[in-house]
Amino acid sequence: MKPFRLYEPTTINETVATLSSLSVGGKLYAGGTELLLAMKTGLLQYEGLVNVKSVPELDGVSFADDTLTIGARATHSMVEHSADVLAHAPLIASVEHRIANVRVRNVGTVVGNLCFAEPHSDPGALLLLYEAVVDIASPSGPRSVSVEELVVGPYETSLAGDELVTHVRVPLLPTGMRGAYLKFGYHHRPTLGVGAAVTVVDGKFVDVRLTLGSAPPKPTRLREAETLLHGAATDDGAVATEAGRIAAEACDAIDDLHGSAEYKRHLVQVFVQRALTEAVERGVK
Repeated sequence: MKPFRLYEPTTINETVATLSSLSVGGKLYAGGTELLLAMKTGLLQYEGLVNVKSVPELDGVSFADDTLTIGARATHSMVEHSADVLAHAPLIASVEHRIANVRVRNVGTVVGNLCFAEPHSDPGALLLLYEAVVDIASPSGPRSVSVEELVVGPYETSLAGDELVTHVRVPLLPTGMRGAYLKFGYHHRPTLGVGAAVTVVDGKFVDVRLTLGSAPPKPTRLREAETLLHGAATDDGAVATEAGRIAAEACDAIDDLHGSAEYKRHLVQVFVQRALTEAVERGVK
């Protein structure tokens, strides 16, 4: 790895100012589980890393007003074991427990994962299910965007070079809605992740959220499939099959080491139907 300077600001304002002063030569550093690997292999090089772990304002997981707030310093393990997450959004804890391995979970951060925008990962698709929002600090002032707006493509976000995601705000699922998240893969990273959250009344879907990760280039909300399912009976296999087909067409899969595009589209169709069944029969908040 080529030499670089490590900056350790202690406030959000100092972090943003330091990052701004480095221009294109600087990068935020949190867990470093992906960034440092890319730097070691020479894929990325920066003259300076700005360490967010030295900023206490970015710490922890909290709960208020039916919303979980995850700081930029919070690791996957912190979220997995958070009493607030376990009590109010156990699905998030369950998915976090299945991310990578314990070494990665103890170091890597949820915010860092979102900002690196590696397409083969789970947090983006999971947080889309909750319609999560990220808070951003910048020299021009704070702003907020949805997770859907944050990640725009593989390894690409809508962040400017001098912006810092400070927190992720995760609203609880609406009253009566329950969710499931299924993943599949043989490699270290998942081939596919599907999230489903449903509200069922009298055996019919009255509200549906479907999200897809890993197979498409970025975490994706499957709105056309959601619309099809509204008002449908939960035991209508033909509608569920059609929802899976629509999702498969929308996934924009590519051939890579995780499988061919055709193979991934088949997986999407199957796992969307399975996720819907799981959400209806055993879904959690």
